[in-house]
Amino acid sequence: MTLHINGALVLAGVGNMGLALLSGWLERGLDPARVIVQDPAPPPRAKALLARHAIVAHASLASLPEPPAVLVLAVKPQIVDEVVPPLARLADSNSVVLSIAAGRTIAGIERHLAAGIGVVRSMPNTPASIGRGITVAVANAHVRPAQRALCDALLRAVGEVAWTEQEGFLDAVTAVSGSGPAYVFFLVECLADAGVRAGLEPKLASELARATVAGAGELLYRSQLGADVLRQSVTSPNGTTHAALRVLMAENGLAKLMREAVEAATKRSRELAS
Repeated sequence: MTLHINGALVLAGVGNMGLALLSGWLERGLDPARVIVQDPAPPPRAKALLARHAIVAHASLASLPEPPAVLVLAVKPQIVDEVVPPLARLADSNSVVLSIAAGRTIAGIERHLAAGIGVVRSMPNTPASIGRGITVAVANAHVRPAQRALCDALLRAVGEVAWTEQEGFLDAVTAVSGSGPAYVFFLVECLADAGVRAGLEPKLASELARATVAGAGELLYRSQLGADVLRQSVTSPNGTTHAALRVLMAENGLAKLMREAVEAATKRSRELAS
């Protein structure tokens, strides 16, 4: 389905996630003429994409012919308070602000905006860069149904989208899906190291760990079965997998460590929220 916007889309920031979003939108047919980018120093990959589509990256935006339909905040959380105030002057009550700035609350963004402007706060994750992300979003009371649908379409350009009515859930979302890819990458590191300790050459151990985790993830993605069912299908009674899972599923095993990891990330997300 072609992505269409009635009005301009202002994208503030074309770092990794901003670039992933822009790539997804353009791949789905968004008219590049609708896109206005603000970024004083786009990275090389972003520069190349912008050049291919004749999109100019502005260091700042003092004015626009008309208020944008959507203002996407894809900047680092620590510079939101610096970037948003000038951009806020471009928006009106028909604009919606879509933020992917981790930890920045709706209230924190609203304080820079005129009253009555819709704000959608979202938490995507890095697999968005290959169109396989998962994003959770929450809207304030001013977001209209058409604006929510627009934000949903923009986020679905890089993967799946789930909506919640509870902004407080985003701390746990950050801990599970936002930080989650790092846990998986670390699993690959640990699995490869364990293979080396079991006698494999480092290169082979790394190849096996990487391909195994990637393949298992793809199998899970394509399957209608739950992760528990897929796990059981690999596990023969008293076999090698069973022996390994007895260690991983022990009282102080992986489940306990994962709970503690997610709790720590959730706590830190709450501490950083503003």
